[in-house]
Amino acid sequence: MVGGEDSAPSLGAAAHTFAGWRSPQLIAAAFVLTLAGRVVVGNWSWWDLVVPAAIVAAQPFTEWLIHVFLLHFKPRTVGGRTIDPLVARKHRAHHADPKDASLVFIPMPALLALVLGLAAVLLPTMPLSRGLSALLGAYAVLFAYEWTHFLIHSSYRPRHRAYRSIWRAHRNHHFRNEHYWFGVTTNLADHVLGTFPDRGAVEVSPTARTLGVEVG
Repeated sequence: MVGGEDSAPSLGAAAHTFAGWRSPQLIAAAFVLTLAGRVVVGNWSWWDLVVPAAIVAAQPFTEWLIHVFLLHFKPRTVGGRTIDPLVARKHRAHHADPKDASLVFIPMPALLALVLGLAAVLLPTMPLSRGLSALLGAYAVLFAYEWTHFLIHSSYRPRHRAYRSIWRAHRNHHFRNEHYWFGVTTNLADHVLGTFPDRGAVEVSPTARTLGVEVG
């Protein structure tokens, strides 16, 4: 999809293309700086595994909630003012044109706010060593999300069963029905929360490309 049918014939080619985008570069830089800080601080303990593990365990549900309630947010007027977040607008554009590589990634203003916001929330709420470990877990999850989403929309085709399932479900979300299959890195939350139906049991949605929002 992204970049044409032959732009990423292998996983290595897809990774090379992915590395050229600003989003993964920013997340990788934040991860490396945080890792350096973590090494300097020292004071290692079993919490350095527990806290990141908790963040990874929560990711399927965090991802689902963000996708359902923020990315699919529809414009509404409150007090005479229209509320329509940037990430929701960009996500609608992504649904309208899933082949546009620039729309696959988290919008840069939102990504900057997220990278800085995670640090602002995690570092002051626990000992510095533990906070840095938590931040490493959060940045790793963020990087995995961007990589998986990019790969799904690239021309690379699944070669393993686990990835094939994620790839197929996300394509169902885009081209079958936008009300289901919200997971990107995993569909665990979809299975738990009832949004992973059998494909044949779901009708093709006429609003899968617009998310029910008319432009203009």
